Amino acid sequence: MSFDHSGHGGRRRLGRRGFLRFGLAGTGAVLAPGVLSACASPAASDDPRALRVWDLFSGGDGLLMDEMIAEAERGADGFRIDRTILEWGPAYYTKLAMAAAGGRAPEVAVLHLSRLAGYAPGGLVEPFDLDLLAEFGVREADFTPAIWQSARYDGEVYAIPLDTHPFIIFYDLDLADQAGLLDSDGQLVEMGSPEAMLEASTRLAAAHGSTGVLFGHVNDPSQNWRMFNALYAQTGSTFGLPDGGEPEVDIEAAARVIEFMQQLFDGTTNPNNLDYDGATAAFTGGRGASIMVGEWELPTLRATGRPLGAAPYPNVFGQPAVHADSHSYVLPRQENADPERRREAHRYVADMLKRSFMWASAGHIPAYQPVIADPEYTSLDPQSSYAEAGETAVLDPPSWLTGSGSNFQVRMSQAVQSALLGNASAESAAQQMVRESAALLDQPNPVA
Repeated sequence: MSFDHSGHGGRRRLGRRGFLRFGLAGTGAVLAPGVLSACASPAASDDPRALRVWDLFSGGDGLLMDEMIAEAERGADGFRIDRTILEWGPAYYTKLAMAAAGGRAPEVAVLHLSRLAGYAPGGLVEPFDLDLLAEFGVREADFTPAIWQSARYDGEVYAIPLDTHPFIIFYDLDLADQAGLLDSDGQLVEMGSPEAMLEASTRLAAAHGSTGVLFGHVNDPSQNWRMFNALYAQTGSTFGLPDGGEPEVDIEAAARVIEFMQQLFDGTTNPNNLDYDGATAAFTGGRGASIMVGEWELPTLRATGRPLGAAPYPNVFGQPAVHADSHSYVLPRQENADPERRREAHRYVADMLKRSFMWASAGHIPAYQPVIADPEYTSLDPQSSYAEAGETAVLDPPSWLTGSGSNFQVRMSQAVQSALLGNASAESAAQQMVRESAALLDQPNPVA
């Protein structure tokens, strides 16, 4: 889903007044106090030659990134890194946009790829020098087309993906085996149709004795959208959000997807009223045969000791598609970028991609395909079972108003939730999604 299309007219610089509009319209929040925290050694922080890097990794991901950076700092060619961690969510995107608009940004930052459409057109991030990346061993051929195209704008590449983190299905291997849903390689069988998925759910519930598929969505800002986006893309339909236009949505396909979600989570075979934590707790507590959730929950689910299998989100409507996003490196705009530091930023990004096997231990799929092809990665279980999700990844519709943590995802999830809880028909929920999208498109585009 590249947003490299005509009509943008080239990059624009976002002034401070425009940024204020961006902060309110694009993120829905202003920067809260106390969201910035440093995570760097005193030596690095005091070194004016240290490469400044911002990211949003906390918890287990944060610890893994600590290890990767520590390794990158070792040796004669080691980097000097001044790392800053910001709280994930609207605050992060606001802080990054503010720093870039003022020309005082770090040399490197992490951005969800789904948010790039709100940064590249306004000149908040700068394009990568592909020849320079190639000098450090990173080329376009090292990425799946699905992810690489999403990193492009106006003919140039503005983001280098570190990973793909898809919405997938985890399942109890023993129960799936009892239900007859494993193939000769011990992997989850292909579904291929709504009827097959519903039948598989029924068989999982019978093997478990209660629940086949768990899904936490109530009052969640993203979960319903993640599932809908995957299924809607599987129908072959596109969800278009053109600047200055009306939403381009196949209402019939959207309603068909929501109706299937209602059937799958009918409140009998599978619960329809769980929140995110409730669904996760149910699976870890053995109160369900499978769970649909992001791969980032792998460490939590594996800690239970249940025999754990995983697979890309099931292909239900015919065209393989998996909702995903990508933690990507970007080069935030600087007023007077130093060429040597910019070169060092390219070297750092290439180096971190080559270290992403460690990143895969958290469940993320390395975007750098040489890591995927390494036998060491193929031996990872269950990570290698869903690695192909990176080839069919579908991000949010490319628009300044979409992306991880956006108000768009919140509104779309609320519309679907009303149908899953029995408060609206599938068709009315689909129409609500279109109305909400239109209302968001009516807001002024801060980078137009």
